[in-house]
Amino acid sequence: MGIKGLAKLIADAAPSALKECEIKSYFGRKVAIDASMCIYQFLIAVRQDGNVLQNEEGETTSHLMGMFYRTIRMVENGIKPVYVFDGKPPHLKSGELEKRSERRAEAEKKLEAAQEAGEVEEVEKFTKRLVKVTQQHNKECKKLLRLLGIPYVEAPCEAEASCAALVKAGKVYATATEDMDGLTFGTPILLRRLTASEAKKLAVQEFHINKVLQEMGLTHEQFVDLCILLGSDYCETIGGIGPKRAIDLIKQHKTIEAILTHIDSNKYSIPEGWLYKEARQLFLNPEVVDAEAMELKWNEPDEEGLVKFMCEEKQFSEERIRNGTKKLMKSRQGSTQVRLDDFFKVTGSLTSGKRKEPEPKGSAKKKTKAAAASGKFKKAK
Repeated sequence: MGIKGLAKLIADAAPSALKECEIKSYFGRKVAIDASMCIYQFLIAVRQDGNVLQNEEGETTSHLMGMFYRTIRMVENGIKPVYVFDGKPPHLKSGELEKRSERRAEAEKKLEAAQEAGEVEEVEKFTKRLVKVTQQHNKECKKLLRLLGIPYVEAPCEAEASCAALVKAGKVYATATEDMDGLTFGTPILLRRLTASEAKKLAVQEFHINKVLQEMGLTHEQFVDLCILLGSDYCETIGGIGPKRAIDLIKQHKTIEAILTHIDSNKYSIPEGWLYKEARQLFLNPEVVDAEAMELKWNEPDEEGLVKFMCEEKQFSEERIRNGTKKLMKSRQGSTQVRLDDFFKVTGSLTSGKRKEPEPKGSAKKKTKAAAASGKFKKAK
């Protein structure tokens, strides 16, 4: 679910921290993608006559179609995706998961009533509310990614936290997710809408955490406390405090502890046994992959393996799968061009980590200095 209202708050309070770009702007970039969020989107959006796609055995295939074509679209635009899958949910999330179960039960009752009344739009609405990403969906998407030659990572806990670790380690450029808590976990750069449908024509939103903190005048620890006040998946929040009041309180008092000593408990509803300290630690010190030791490899797709899995097992059109695979192979062969900014080494402190862009072989910087000293510049071969 992410942090409630954070995107709008940043757009209002720190506008220069957000920029909108076309997908082609990320040519040559490696991007860590929140896999579960993508699969959920596909299960919601990839439908026929309001229903998820299924093969003759009644197995859902919407997630596979979405993963296949959106991945190809990214590679066609020169992006090198790596998908990160959720591990075990943190204990603090149990309350949120219980609430989701209750909402699902309520949606099931309303769906049944809508079906009996023949209300088509209501049926579609409540059917989508019952969508849930299962281990089977994850397993099938991992198999598809292996056949596509696209790397994936299994996070020990929350995917967004491990995505952030990969960005901090310089393994990828950004985290791609619709959940704004990627920023709370400290990803230096977060991309929203990267995996949105091409038909929607939505610009990719790019958020920079260092600019967010600078414009808001907050430390990362204060930003985490702000996000807890706004509402996260890990604990309740203070009733009666909206986004504007939350940021005013953080700027004035700096910490939740100080806020609790100053606000009127008769005016605001403070949760009993509030686990904000535990939520804070989860954001500041999450369980993540060993990003420094991670090696990400993009391989050639296995066309015959894809046909066997997607066509023979899942009953997709062989012509469409082969055409898509050929697009993928062609895009891989044509993506050897290097981004201009990859020729320069950039080191900047980004919250709790440093990000380094690779310097080219032969040290372009040294060659440039030598040429400047001699007064000569040779045309690059």
